[in-house]
Amino acid sequence: MPLTLPDGQTPLDYLSLESVGRIEVMRGAASALYGNASGGVIDIRSAAPPSTPIAAKVSQWLGDSGFSRTSLAAGGTFGPEYYQGDVSSSKSNGTRAHARQRATTGFGRAGKSFGNTEVSVSVLALNNPLAQNPGPLTADELRANPSMADALSVRRDARKVAKQIQVGVSASRQVASGEIGAAVFGGARSLDNPLTFAVVEVGRHTYGASAHASQSFSVLHAANHLVVGTDLQSQNDLRRNFASCADSIPLKIPNATCPSITSERGIVTLDQRELVSSAGIYASDDIALGSRFDVTAGLRADNVSFEVKDRLINASNPDDSGRRSMRAVSPVLGAVGRLAPTHSVYANVASAFETPTATELGNHPDGSAGINQDLDPQRSITSEVGMKGFFGAAMSYDVAVYSTRVREELVPFEIPNSNGRRYFRNAGRTTRRGAEAGGQVSAGPLSLLGAYTFSAFRFETYRTGGVVYDGNTIPGVPRSRWQTSLKAANGAGFIVVEGEGAGAVFLDDANTVKGSGYAVANLRAGAELPFRISRLAVSAGVQNVFDRHYAASVAVNAARGKYFEPASTRTFVVQMSVAAQRPQR
Repeated sequence: MPLTLPDGQTPLDYLSLESVGRIEVMRGAASALYGNASGGVIDIRSAAPPSTPIAAKVSQWLGDSGFSRTSLAAGGTFGPEYYQGDVSSSKSNGTRAHARQRATTGFGRAGKSFGNTEVSVSVLALNNPLAQNPGPLTADELRANPSMADALSVRRDARKVAKQIQVGVSASRQVASGEIGAAVFGGARSLDNPLTFAVVEVGRHTYGASAHASQSFSVLHAANHLVVGTDLQSQNDLRRNFASCADSIPLKIPNATCPSITSERGIVTLDQRELVSSAGIYASDDIALGSRFDVTAGLRADNVSFEVKDRLINASNPDDSGRRSMRAVSPVLGAVGRLAPTHSVYANVASAFETPTATELGNHPDGSAGINQDLDPQRSITSEVGMKGFFGAAMSYDVAVYSTRVREELVPFEIPNSNGRRYFRNAGRTTRRGAEAGGQVSAGPLSLLGAYTFSAFRFETYRTGGVVYDGNTIPGVPRSRWQTSLKAANGAGFIVVEGEGAGAVFLDDANTVKGSGYAVANLRAGAELPFRISRLAVSAGVQNVFDRHYAASVAVNAARGKYFEPASTRTFVVQMSVAAQRPQR
């Protein structure tokens, strides 16, 4: 089931990590065959079910700021049938004011094999009754007190309440030299979201289906592996915006916008149904030319349609209904050459596109409703070359350089008196050039990992409102970013020291405001004690050991100077889990 919606949004709050077995990140050109908004893909796969009939695990986390998380996971296999699932409940008061969180997530999966065919049913669910939003801060506020909340976010009681369920059925069958598979899924989500500029209410239903087939064959002594498929998705949102009246309730003075002195919801300012559908087909062929050279060629075609049905029509508010369709054809071409059995070089070139989301298309700077007909999808062409390999079990490396040219890049911005509402516009052309390097070295009980990213992103042609931004650095992306970790493991115990940092970053298109870089350290230690049919794991950690004050993320082009979203200050967490299983008889 795709977590990404047809308009490119990817809500992750309903994802349960307890039953995740593998997460793979596909960067840049390698992800073009996944369709809309696929500048990179995070592929999350469920863990294989336990091989025993019954296996269970109970985990408990406790930490600063009232943090608590309890998780129960279970699973098992009975011949051709299997099951697995988990439920987790978490709560926290947050390291900032107005940052309390409460959430419960659940995941369930059951399947059965019928010879060469496997059928499975999956369910994801979320109940998020409270998620307060402390809002961004100015630079002075960040330096003075990173645990404070934005005053407007507190007055308007910015927060969200969300519920979601998603169900999917999939089937796959092994055939001679290949596989065929299909899936159908559907879900519903409700969102109550008081913000600083409005109270937003969304009821969403999503549906989708996919099918694929793969086949291996040989042509002119070249081994081919061909994959073809199609994806269909539909998104149906009922969106209503109300005037925000939370900070006028204590005044007890009704007015035309806020007629009730007891409700944070004022008059309805927007009432519309937003329909998004996407259809894509793709084909990819991996061709082995001998034992040391492979070529991959692929093509994907997508059509994404947006429709708004205005439900707020009267003498002073005309019908703002409308439609838009956005299409793209995305080719991919890549080659891999093996210099040795454990070392290879590669090169890829691909195009990709990203549509504005339904929310971005509906946020008009002039305050009107309907679809923004002037906001276009961004389109890019990426070229990359790299090298990767390993030296036995002691050392591995991965290096790459890339260049991406983008047309109509989507740029966020705010306008004065918008109270933090985000709008989007297109930049003419941008260039993104960079390099990435990562590696791992192991020696006995010690293991050292490191990664570094260099980014040189610039506006080539970008002019708006009579202002020229040509040649400026794209804001929000640091030029340098690094991560490293050193792990020492001996028997049942381990200790890990982690470090991460980033350079300074521009915060506006004009490059007149700049945020500071940062470097932080984290520390974890633990042990796992095995018993006959169970095991006990305990660990403790400190995030941000030296209690640095820095921004974990930034809001570019913030009209109120509220650029910074502070990271957590020094935080302690302890964890204990008990796992047990009933062995096969």
